[in-house]
Amino acid sequence: MVENVILDKISKCVNSIRKRTSFVPDVALILGSGLGDYASNIKIECEIPYSEIEGMPTSTVQGHDGRFIFGTVGDTKVVCMKGRVHFYEGYSISDVVMPTRIMAKLGAKILFLTNAAGGVNYNFKAGDLMLITDHISCFAPNPLIGPNIDEFGVRFPDMSHVYDVHLQDILRKVAVENKIPLKEGVYCQLTGPSYETPAEIRMLRTLGTDSVGMSTVVEAIAANHMGMKICGVSCICNLAAGMNAQPLSHKEVQEAADMAAPRFTKLVTEFLKAIDKEGLTCKSI
Repeated sequence: MVENVILDKISKCVNSIRKRTSFVPDVALILGSGLGDYASNIKIECEIPYSEIEGMPTSTVQGHDGRFIFGTVGDTKVVCMKGRVHFYEGYSISDVVMPTRIMAKLGAKILFLTNAAGGVNYNFKAGDLMLITDHISCFAPNPLIGPNIDEFGVRFPDMSHVYDVHLQDILRKVAVENKIPLKEGVYCQLTGPSYETPAEIRMLRTLGTDSVGMSTVVEAIAANHMGMKICGVSCICNLAAGMNAQPLSHKEVQEAADMAAPRFTKLVTEFLKAIDKEGLTCKSI
């Protein structure tokens, strides 16, 4: 059956990782395009390239290194996904969310999602950081389609508060204390790899979208299904199609992510310290 195939693939990946490390993370961190350098802030205990994990999908996108990094930020134990895989790379949606499920099976109870996104809100500019308060999925397949995997969660999971309210409050507090400007809004995932048309951006703005990208939502759905507490931040790397005259490019995304990197690094690091101080680790959730 489909669910047995998915479980078998995840089990093989987890077993492959466990042959290399017994590290049990508190927090799973997914680094989006251009944000992978955050991994240099982790006191590393173990690094495992995706290519060395049996059955693990590997990233093919420039700016996505493709490895799990296990280590600590302060006293918080993290597993960092340096580079993610995307639906547009040709992977099945179950493969796209497989790394998220693997990190949950390894013990992580909190998932911190990050991405490089286009700004749909006219009040945003390149280099802004946006706290994700909710999301919209457009055209990306739901990763829970098919037979339910009861081991992961219920058939019809509630999505009222995908992005944990308390974790959002901690991020807001950290941003204020460290004088980091932090926008807020709704993120929308489309499939990519082509950027959106001006008409699609007008549609998304009408729907209430503030930022748009090609990841994150399906991972949040899978993590929510498995009972993880989720928070997320978008790095606004450009204004979306039709909002200025400049053509969109991946190079622009990486340059904007580089510009935001110091503020992003500070926000994530201080957030991880704050949740450790509050005792929000796998032992207390």
